[in-house]
Order: sequence, then C-alpha cells, then structure tokens
Amino acid sequence: MGRKLDPSRQEKRGPGRKARKQRSAEVELARFLPPGKCGPPRPAAAPRRPRPPDRRLSPQKAKRAAKAAGQTAHGFSDGNSKWLTPVKAKKTQPKGNHVELSSDGEVEEGSWEMEEEEEDGSSEEMVDDYGASSSEEEELLPIEKATLKQKQKPESEDDSEEEDEEEEEAEEANKQKMGQKDEEGPDLQLNLDIDEQFKLPTSEEIEKENILFILFPPSEPPDLHIIHQRIQGNVEVLQDFGVKREEGRSRQEYLALLRRDMAAYYSYSDFLLTKLMDIFPLPELINFLEANEVPRPVTIRTNTLKTRRRDLAQALINRGVNLDPLGKWSKTGLVIYDSTVPIGATPEYLAGHYMLQGASSLLPVMALAPQENERILDMCCAPGGKTSYIAQVMKNTGMILANDSSAERLRSVVGNLHRLGVTNAVVSNCDGRQFPKVLGGFDRVLLDAPCSGTGVISKDPAVKTNKDEKDILRCSHLQKELILSAIDSVNAASETGGYIVYCTCSVMVEENEWVVDYALKKRNVRLVATGLDFGKEGFTRFRDRRFHPSLKATRRFYPHTHNMDGFFIAKFKKFSNAIPQAQKDEEPAVEAAAPSAVLDTVTTEPLPKKKKLDESKADKEQKLPQPALKKKRSLQAQRRPLKA
Repeated sequence: MGRKLDPSRQEKRGPGRKARKQRSAEVELARFLPPGKCGPPRPAAAPRRPRPPDRRLSPQKAKRAAKAAGQTAHGFSDGNSKWLTPVKAKKTQPKGNHVELSSDGEVEEGSWEMEEEEEDGSSEEMVDDYGASSSEEEELLPIEKATLKQKQKPESEDDSEEEDEEEEEAEEANKQKMGQKDEEGPDLQLNLDIDEQFKLPTSEEIEKENILFILFPPSEPPDLHIIHQRIQGNVEVLQDFGVKREEGRSRQEYLALLRRDMAAYYSYSDFLLTKLMDIFPLPELINFLEANEVPRPVTIRTNTLKTRRRDLAQALINRGVNLDPLGKWSKTGLVIYDSTVPIGATPEYLAGHYMLQGASSLLPVMALAPQENERILDMCCAPGGKTSYIAQVMKNTGMILANDSSAERLRSVVGNLHRLGVTNAVVSNCDGRQFPKVLGGFDRVLLDAPCSGTGVISKDPAVKTNKDEKDILRCSHLQKELILSAIDSVNAASETGGYIVYCTCSVMVEENEWVVDYALKKRNVRLVATGLDFGKEGFTRFRDRRFHPSLKATRRFYPHTHNMDGFFIAKFKKFSNAIPQAQKDEEPAVEAAAPSAVLDTVTTEPLPKKKKLDESKADKEQKLPQPALKKKRSLQAQRRPLKA
C-alpha cells in the first residue's frame, strides 16, 4: 500500500517562516553596545527580505527627509494638515529599542529616528511575538509578491502598441473597401440630427423602384431600413400636415406612399391596409401592425369543476412552469411565460385540470353571465373552450346545447368536454341559420360568429394577403343571418335570461357594428352593458355611416392595447318575441325559420287566405309527374275561349 514514512530519515528543509523572523545574537547584543563597537556579524541563516525604499537611504538622507517632512507639516495652517502628509511604513518593537544592521554590518541610525517619531504620536501597527509587522505584504513570500505584482501590473506598452497597430490596419482596410461611401457616411449621419423636412420621392424614382422590383425581385429586394425610416418621416408629416408638408404636394400623395411602404414593410395587401387606415389613427395603426408581428402570451383557464387555481398553479410551478395570474378581471386565468415541459401534455392537462384558451375567449362568457339551471345555446361552439367555461360557471347544472355546422370540428368539442368533466352538454350538428326550427326557447345564446380573422393575424399571418372585399361582405351577410336566428331562439319571457352575446375575432366595422345595427333594426332587442370594465367603445359613426347611439355599450379589444387577440363583444336584451311587422315582407326566409311548435311564446300572424290557396295549388302542381302536368295544361288551354 505504498512506502511507509520514516520520521528519522526526514530531510531538514531549513528554518520556517517564523524562525526566519528571529534575530541573531549580534543584533540582540548591539542594543546594549554603542555603535561601531560590535564585532563582525555572522552571515544570516536565510536571505534577508528586501526592505522598503525609505530604509535603504543613508542616515544623512534619512535625517534630511525627516526634517523636510517636519517643516512642511508645520507649515500648513489647516487643522487637518496631517491628512495631507504621506503615510510612511513604520516598524516598532514591543520591548526596548530595536537596531537593524545594514548589509555591511553597521547599525542604521534611521531606525532609531523612526522609532522616536512613532513614540511622538504616529499610529502603531500590529506586531506579532517575533517583532514582525502584521501587514500582508511583509508576510508574503518572494514568489507570492512576484505574482501579486504581475496581477496588479497593467498591460505592457508593447501589447498596447500592437493593438493600436491592428486597429489602424483594420480601419485602413475598411476605408479601402468602402471607398467614397466613408466620405458620404458623416453627411448621412448629420442628416439624422438636422431637422429636415420629409420629402416625397418623385414619380420617376417610384417607377424606377417598381421596375427594379418587378424585373429583379430575388436579386434586389427592397431595403427595409430605408422603408421604415420613410414610414416614420411620412407619419410625422401627416400628423402636422399644415406645417411640415412639401409645397405642391397633396395629402393623398403622402397617404398613397405611406400605404405602399407599409404594404412592403409589413407584407399586407393594399385592400386590408386601406381598411385598417380607416379604422385606426396613423400612430395607433403602426402600433397595431407591430403588435401583429409578435405572438400573444400563452394563457390557460383553470377548470374549477376539478381543481382550484391555487392548487393548479402550485402543481405547474413544481413541474418547472413560470406563470402568473392573468389579471384582476379573471379568477380562473393564468398566463404562461416559459416552461420546461409541454403545456399541452402535462398530467394536469390530460386529467382535465385546465384548458388552453386565449385571454380574449374568456370575455364573451363573462359578458353572457350564465346562471345555474338555465337552458343555454352555444351556436358556434368549436373547439369547446367557451362551452366548457359556461359549464363550469353553471357548475354542471341546467342544459347546454353545443352546436356547430362542421362535423369534423365537433370531434374536438366532444374530446374536450369528456376530458374536462362536463356532463350537462348536448352536442348537435346543425346549420345555425335553421336553428329556431330545430329548437328554441333558450334563456341565453352565445354566438361566436365566423369572421375574417383580422384580429388574430399573429396566429394566422395568411390573413394579411388572402382577404378581399368579397370575403368581408360574405362574412357580414352570414353573420346577419346568424344573429337573427340567435335572437329568435331566445325566449324573451325568461325569468332569468333573455340575453344574446354576439362576438367576433375581427376588427372590421362591416362585421361588428354594421351587423349589430342591423339586428337592432330588425328585431325587438336593445343593447345593454357587457359588464366588462375595460375595452374601447364601439363606433357610433364610421366614415359615411351612422349607427345607433347605444353602440357605445359594445366593446373592442386590440392586441396593441390589451395584449390579447382583437375581439368585439356586444350584448343584447330581448324584450319581445314578436317580429316587427315592417320586416315580414322583406324577410320571408327568416319568417319561415321562426319557431312554431317548439316556442309557443313566439307570435306569428297567419297569412291571408288567398296566399295560402295559391301556395297550395303550386304545391299540388309540383307533386304531379311531368306527363300528367303537360296533359293538364293542354286541357286548360283548350277550355279557354278563343278571342275574335
């Protein structure tokens, strides 16, 4: 197991650190003898440590320095003059006088004088038992002192000169590469400091840019930095157009250039940018476009049917999830900042303790405010987030009819309802426009209508370019049909309900205020407060359109303002089941969709007898086969009298 240590053979390594501090007999004897009478000293056992510079002086020089220091010290009139005198390293002996020998063996007189100065009132340093100072520098070995000096020593002049030469060579190389651009660079930088007016590019420059972009799109893409600077300058001019505009230029020219630059910088279609410029002021439009380039925070909703938000948050934190409460307005929402595990595959998610759901999707259910033991219709329910939220608010009481026109999307609804433990929901696959015929008499209806998706561009960037005027009008027409069906499906005589909530994930006026104003004209409903403390008011006037003043009760939510998806929410209160008489002749299709057998409370006036007879004859003729119908018509023609 290795060699054994023999203490008798241990090599002697000389005196230790404390032994080296002991003085020889000659030094101790010299304290009692006058100077010059002591014999030649024996060589020291160990090499002597280098003394401080002030002790290497000759006795005469030391006396002169002491006298000069005393004179200068007494020459100051300031009471704190001692602070200005440099502190000298001093060494004392605890008992008696101490004499040190020079390298020649002579006693140094400077040490006596230094001891006298210390006795006069200088601050004494701590001294150990062997008379050595306790300062760190004197206790260090020579090797340690050398390493300490190397650390404290700054970089050598050679290294600094080499770095300077390398920097000069790099600058010269850059100047040669850039050529004349380096001479123009300072001028370009000065232009940023000088408040110059923004100048529109000429038509020739615009045509040249368009031609280059068309002919060489991959090789010469547009410079986004220049375009961004031009957008900022253009917006500043348009904000104070009367002062900063260029003479001979109209506002339309500035707006056309701004629209073209924003379409190139943010990759939007010209149609959509025109619509957005009508909705938002220019500074707010820039913020809206920038917010659409950033994804919204990941949010989850606690399923209170199975757990509490406090317990769920603690369980997710233990799994390495960084989260916070969503806000004071929500008691169930949590926002996820980052996670070490996939949020959609944790054991808590699979057990149905929470649902991945956007913050804006919680608002319609909060506005609907469902009560226990009510009958509620979710007309467009996929993927089931709002339906399950309604169920947990109702505590699995009453009945929820979850309807959607897409059978494929209903699969996710069924899966989520089973996972979250919802037991009071019925899933149906029907067209919402025909729903009053299927079933009616609901206490509350939630209509999350299909829309163009201009409020969720951060999730679906394809909306920037694939939407046009026809898509917006098509969605608007469908939404008008659905909202009339939703209103007809509600029982106005309900004791606790009679409310309809209409919401979209769009910011277009044609899909929001226009549809709500249409419903106010066609049905006996009125707008009420949504119950949400935040959000911007809806438009009561937009360009050449004028809407009902009560549209101030609606709420708009924007990504750049509320850090959630763009959303629109309106809440109706139905005060009569009767359909206004003026709208019957204009909308026979909606009349036919009114509930007859299911809703006894809906009052529909009978048609005149003549119209019923005409309809019955037409129905009979349609039921006849084609040959019989031709024969019948020929007999009728024969019976008619011939005109003279």
